Amino acid sequence: MRRIELTDGTVITGEIVSLSNGVYTVKSASLGTIQIQESKILTIGAKGSLGSSGTAGDQVKSLQEKMIGDSEVMSLIQALQNDKDLQEILRDPEIMKAVQAGDISALAANPKFMKLLNKQTIQQIKNKVSQ
Repeated sequence: MRRIELTDGTVITGEIVSLSNGVYTVKSASLGTIQIQESKILTIGAKGSLGSSGTAGDQVKSLQEKMIGDSEVMSLIQALQNDKDLQEILRDPEIMKAVQAGDISALAANPKFMKLLNKQTIQQIKNKVSQ
């Protein structure tokens, strides 16, 4: 579950189902399945988060803002939507559990996840964001 804050101050809690052509599809317990224009989203965080706190939270927020503000990076991210390796990872409950828990060692030990990290598009995103 994610906490999605819109530019108008509205907060929606739900599961992000997809991102296609700049439109997020979100499944919310209270609102059902809705679509939200990417331009209307201020932040996306873990359910119950009230923004970043501490150094790690500040770094993540800064990275998110840098990525969202860069149209080239967003184009690269959107290009990954139909990537079969990414789709396989998103359907793998073990990998997703490690991602949500921030279990870096479990992710680093997973060959499917490491294969994804080594893809050219991921490397391009990494290089662009680290500039």
